[in-house]
Amino acid sequence: MFTGIVSGIGQITHVEPLGVSDQDGVRLFVQANNFDMSRVKLGDSIAIQGACMTVVAFDEHSFQVDVSRESLNKTSGLNKQGEVNLEHAMRLSDTVDGHLVSGHVDGLGEVVHFSPVGESMLLSIQLPKELAPYMAYKGSITVNGVSLTVNHVEDNTQGCIVSINLIPHTVEVTTLKHLKEGSLVNIEIDTIARYVERMLKLKT
Repeated sequence: MFTGIVSGIGQITHVEPLGVSDQDGVRLFVQANNFDMSRVKLGDSIAIQGACMTVVAFDEHSFQVDVSRESLNKTSGLNKQGEVNLEHAMRLSDTVDGHLVSGHVDGLGEVVHFSPVGESMLLSIQLPKELAPYMAYKGSITVNGVSLTVNHVEDNTQGCIVSINLIPHTVEVTTLKHLKEGSLVNIEIDTIARYVERMLKLKT
């Protein structure tokens, strides 16, 4: 489990195919940058752009993970070089400063608006129909591994558009600063919403 509070920004420096078939996954080589490697060990879970991955090799300044083709097909930003949000798995003694995040990406959203509003940034994301029912005003959403609060939900024929206010600190310490109109982002819905849906289905 994670909290959606980014531990540091890393850099995917190399993407190595794990085979020759288009069904094979890749190995990612991630430079730690300001991510604390002192607590990393073999087999650890690390969220990369919101997707939970397992450490298969590491040294003092970097680590490697294997990403399956299934994960590549359902995520964005794990198949190329570039900056990525990183988060250590949550310890039982940690405070939950964001919200409970599983690291399992539910789908992709598309940025439709990203611009300054006062000292902050307004981020609007088009979500597909299958994710729209889980969005609520002041509810939680994870975008590229970052725990955020939904400020507005507008339903449409494609699903819904969620709008989020990003404070300067969030923009500064995450890769969200690189977003632009048309960018694809990894979305994880709130875990509580999953259980609510399940309970309502069983009662009908």
